[in-house]
Amino acid sequence: MRQGTFQWMKSVNKSIILNKIRTDAPISRAQIAKETKLTPPTVSSNVKELIEQGIVKESELGESQGGRKPTMLLIDNSAFSIVGVDIGPDMIECVMADLSGKISTRSSSKLTTPMTNDQFLKVLKGSIQTCIDSSPTSNDKIIGIGVAMHGGVEVETGTSLVAPILGLKNIPIKDELEKAFDLDVKVENDARAIALGESWFGDHGPLESMLVVNIGRGVGAGLVMNGNLYHGSNDIAGEVGHMTIDLHGDLCECGNRGCLQTFITGPAIAKRAKLELSGEEIYELAMNGDENIASVFRVTGELIGVGLTNLIHIINPEKIVLSGGVTKSEKLILPEIRKTIEARALTPKAKQTAISISKLGDSATLKGAVALLLVDLFDPV
Repeated sequence: MRQGTFQWMKSVNKSIILNKIRTDAPISRAQIAKETKLTPPTVSSNVKELIEQGIVKESELGESQGGRKPTMLLIDNSAFSIVGVDIGPDMIECVMADLSGKISTRSSSKLTTPMTNDQFLKVLKGSIQTCIDSSPTSNDKIIGIGVAMHGGVEVETGTSLVAPILGLKNIPIKDELEKAFDLDVKVENDARAIALGESWFGDHGPLESMLVVNIGRGVGAGLVMNGNLYHGSNDIAGEVGHMTIDLHGDLCECGNRGCLQTFITGPAIAKRAKLELSGEEIYELAMNGDENIASVFRVTGELIGVGLTNLIHIINPEKIVLSGGVTKSEKLILPEIRKTIEARALTPKAKQTAISISKLGDSATLKGAVALLLVDLFDPV
């Protein structure tokens, strides 16, 4: 779908109707009018156009309320597709997904350093093109490209301000991809994208606020409030990994000492265990009875709990969801996290803040990238 040609799906009334069908399907035209306060003629005319455009379809008849049985409406999730891109420190992964987030095609490309911005963009464009070429989806059915980029991102311009592990700055991702593919492009920090993906696909139900903390090679977070990401005034909201825990601690890649991520990431766990192994290999040792290694994970859980308690006191989210590679050790760390919050949080309700592990697994970032375009489609704001 060429850039800008899905504006018809982004008018306020259509977005309101689409979102209502998405969240409450199957639903009748009469129910939509009643619950959205739109007039029945407005609902009927917009639904007619949405059906013609292929994004909404009619389903079986609903229950009669005394008259003729109403025709129910559904989103046709297979009608359009979105390219989702996860740009990590050493790999670019791309998927083609439908409107429900179901992934149909994948491609990946390795990133080797050192590299220039131009070299990076060439690999990125090639990976996306491979994904598009490998998919049976016709180009006119692709709504756009969502990009989850590690490091600092200026959301409005879609610019990667700093990708510290790659050693790159000021990469015009949005401009370059829109020129290359003539599609709408949204670029977001990866941790915030994960939070949005959890909001859309994590099956958490309606929440006023949800904080998602991603713990892997680094630590980042995203705050979703009433379905919308919070960015802060300068697009750095969520950089919780750089919250100082120890003024005299280890040097962090950001240049400061004692950041939270120097304590709780995979590399930090390996350093504490004094082993040159991956976090997964170390976890296997712990689960196979190595009590010394198990204690390293329990200490990690306590440290995560300290960080989360600070965030509970500052943000007071309704729910916290943890994602990332470190959370694969949940059997050892989650009890300690909960125990630490119970001991340290200020009030009884704060102590009971819901804590869970993401069920999106290794696709969490890609699902978040896809959700960037879904918000643009379904959000009436």
